Amino acid sequence: MRILMSLAGFALAAATFSYTALAQETTDEGTLDPAEVETLFPKTGYSPYAGNTFPTRPLFGDTHLHTSQSFDAISFGNFLGPEEAYRFARGEEVISSTGLHTRLSRPLDFLVVADHAENMGTMGEIKAGNPALMDDPELKRWNQMLNSGGGQAMNVYYEIMASVGGSGKPLPAALRSDELTRSVWQKNVQAAEKYNDPGTFTALIGYEWSSTTGGDNLHRVVVFRDGADKTEQILPFSSFQSDKPEDLWKALQGYESKTGGSVLAIPHNGNLSNGLMFPLVNPVGGQPLTPEYARTRASLEPLMEVTQIKGDGETHPHLSPNDEFANFERWDDGNLDLSAAKTPEMLQFEYARSALKNGLKLEKELGINPYKYGMIGSTDAHTSLAAVEENNFFGKLPHAEPSAGRATHPLAKFGDKVVMGWEMTSSGYAAVWATENTREAIFDAMKRKEVYATTGPRMLVRLFGGWDFAEADAKTRSPAAVGYAKGVPMGGDLPPAPAGKSPTFLVAALKDPIGANLDRYQIVKGWMDATGDLHEQVYDATWSGDRKPGADGKLPPVGSTVDVANATWTNTIGAPELISVWTDPDFDPAQRAFYYARVLEIPTPRWTAYDAKYFGVTMPPEVPMTLQERAYSSPIWYSPAG
Repeated sequence: MRILMSLAGFALAAATFSYTALAQETTDEGTLDPAEVETLFPKTGYSPYAGNTFPTRPLFGDTHLHTSQSFDAISFGNFLGPEEAYRFARGEEVISSTGLHTRLSRPLDFLVVADHAENMGTMGEIKAGNPALMDDPELKRWNQMLNSGGGQAMNVYYEIMASVGGSGKPLPAALRSDELTRSVWQKNVQAAEKYNDPGTFTALIGYEWSSTTGGDNLHRVVVFRDGADKTEQILPFSSFQSDKPEDLWKALQGYESKTGGSVLAIPHNGNLSNGLMFPLVNPVGGQPLTPEYARTRASLEPLMEVTQIKGDGETHPHLSPNDEFANFERWDDGNLDLSAAKTPEMLQFEYARSALKNGLKLEKELGINPYKYGMIGSTDAHTSLAAVEENNFFGKLPHAEPSAGRATHPLAKFGDKVVMGWEMTSSGYAAVWATENTREAIFDAMKRKEVYATTGPRMLVRLFGGWDFAEADAKTRSPAAVGYAKGVPMGGDLPPAPAGKSPTFLVAALKDPIGANLDRYQIVKGWMDATGDLHEQVYDATWSGDRKPGADGKLPPVGSTVDVANATWTNTIGAPELISVWTDPDFDPAQRAFYYARVLEIPTPRWTAYDAKYFGVTMPPEVPMTLQERAYSSPIWYSPAG
């Protein structure tokens, strides 16, 4: 018996036929011939997963972790190298530099060990008393300071920072040995090769280029798609060679030309750049940006790091005064070493939302959008430990690992200026919609910007944009199938607008299985009007409970179940899942625009509350004790036709 049916009719037919009866009618033995199976159950038939080529789950990882091979990490007391970093990320229990046993709640899926290119591994050689370096009296002095530990070792870091920033003595020439750099780089590459396990855990090869002239942070993490056969052909490009991003890009283009490989760079969140990370004019000479600058930056920098330990970089209350969630984990006192104060006019060139808006303006002027960024989070931890869950936060530096006084003691001192320990943000991770857990698939997902940032929780976030999503599409249990079929995912571009239609978005989020319920799913829209002015609006697309927006259009707060004294909360408010279809109510087909998701959890205890409970200490009144964790998706862009 041969049954021919359409996909639409198959669901009804499947309800009336049993597999056994069907099998008995097709063969005498009650089994199906493979050819008959293909006819009866085509790939578009019963199983909704057969033939799928799109990613079905996000992979979580950290693209920005430092080990003892970074000069600042070892100066502050980190003794753990790349091997320990990979073992920890894979889910193993390790002992931290301060002697604490630690482990992740769940393994990560991928990791980039991103040690500084500048002085990579040299502090370890100095501390060990490498004879080739001890002839230099400055390095011999540093050897003694590093081995003294504590404040003496930390002073080595401050001296190097002064040199790199231009306010100190030039660094000793011995530190710039290519031979020394090559030996350390090969060790890092080989550690990545050892722990890379395609399908299970991905160790992406990378490093950090750390331009900090004048204290202004223009750092980029460099990530390779390739293995040792290509990455060992080059040395990491450092800011000692040039502190200009354009020269880094030339070096990366040179790598691709030389090896046939692929590489990308990820700018840090720009809140410590003092207005230089996402400029409208070139900081070097103040000249207008050129199409070539925009084209190169867009090609090599598809992503931005929007949240990490040194603060959140989505937006700022000064930039988004009508956004009640803009005041989140701010670091806005100055640049990296606090040598220059922050002024309000700098802010729009530091934060992701304003950079995305300015990108629309530059695209109109240059024909290319240099700030067409996807968004990820990562840690920037210098402990070798990618641990940023609030109840498992191991800090930025070894002296900021869990202890009774870490919140109320300085994290760093620069003269009379201090960053307090409680100011550390327990953030974040990168979530990548890759088709498989391999270097190639993860890198390719990053290039197409199908990624999102979280401040630590592993919530699942989907965002699809199109012109024909309907409410029925939000009732599916497989939103990705309809999302890819009818629209584009996060990181994509909407096709031209059909006459009379507004863009529709399929939005979906699922809570972290061991985390907090969800408060709301928001769409953040930015656009440029006919006069060139830039605007933004935050829309509540879907939310938990039966709340109604007030007269001001704002949704009431979800409430809080946090017991600060005991550092606990309950999931008796919020929702485990949010899914809906949202239509832009203010769409103008003549205006350039972008849309990204911001998903908020219900309030939960901050890491400072967990510290207070565990160590039995009282935090000063200025220390925040709760927060609303969140995720930021990569945008979807719209451009007018013509």
